[in-house]
Amino acid sequence: MARTSDRKEHPLSMRLPEADIAMIDRAATLRGRSRTDFVREAAVRAAEDVLMETRPIRMTAAGFAAFTAALAGPPAPVPAMVDLVRRRAPWEPGDPETGA
Repeated sequence: MARTSDRKEHPLSMRLPEADIAMIDRAATLRGRSRTDFVREAAVRAAEDVLMETRPIRMTAAGFAAFTAALAGPPAPVPAMVDLVRRRAPWEPGDPETGA
């Protein structure tokens, strides 16, 4: 009798140029990950991005009206962003500590 198993892992193999493998290995090392973990994470992230780009967003007519009203309304300032824009960049002349 054939035994069926619920495998949670499925093999995936690729043939890549040596230069690609070297780049992947270097990046994986910088992240402290194995090549397999690094490639799996990157592939899943790329797949999620594609799926999110093509996933329709559904909402009620009232929800859509509220959404478009929020987009059309005046922007609300975000205090952290206002502070960031007002701050002197580290490469600009002057003392970044005192602002002088």
